[in-house]
Amino acid sequence: MTGARPKAREAVALYGGSFDPIHAGHLAVAHAAVKKFKLDRVYFIPSGLPPHKRRNLAEFPHRVAMVALASADEPKFIPSTAEAGKDLTGRQIFYSVDTVRHFKRQFHGRAHLYFIVGADQFLTIREWRDYETLLGLCDFIVANRPGFQMNPLRRLIPPRLLAPGEARDAARDADVIALRHATIYSLTTVSSDVSATDIRRRVRNGKSIEGLVPPRVEEYIHKQALYR
Repeated sequence: MTGARPKAREAVALYGGSFDPIHAGHLAVAHAAVKKFKLDRVYFIPSGLPPHKRRNLAEFPHRVAMVALASADEPKFIPSTAEAGKDLTGRQIFYSVDTVRHFKRQFHGRAHLYFIVGADQFLTIREWRDYETLLGLCDFIVANRPGFQMNPLRRLIPPRLLAPGEARDAARDADVIALRHATIYSLTTVSSDVSATDIRRRVRNGKSIEGLVPPRVEEYIHKQALYR
């Protein structure tokens, strides 16, 4: 199931993350989402100060630059500075619910919005600011490995947010979860072992990251001496 929408509206996905650095796994998810959901655009949104991450991130301008380099040859991939903050430094905390609201105001009903998130992240949804509101603002694309079961995600959602049919049939494990005001879709076509943590560790230890990030991103990391 790919989420019907009026043809006159664009299909736009918001893909947030620290992107520290953006890597082949992120791009594989975006490509798979474009194909399955017939997306017109994917906005890559480097986070400001993520509320749940305690480690120091590479400076926001570096992360934006790497996203821009990774998107350079992809006309449907758009780097976004939506979480740059008023001073454009990316040193403010942004919550997903506010970022989605920002884009809803920007498109003013002219786009069908999806929010791309990894399954591991979605499992922490109850810790997110105003998560019940967020689950009604747009549809979700949950990226996971083949064979992933959706029931653990379904059990996180308060029954009052589920569509009546979902509430009556909570035991089933379909790849779609219908909410009262939105839909959660499973994206199970992606399998990648690439992690930003491993990439940073490899750079720190002087090991190659070829193939783990786009060539332009690899060159940027070395020229800027990031993660050393």
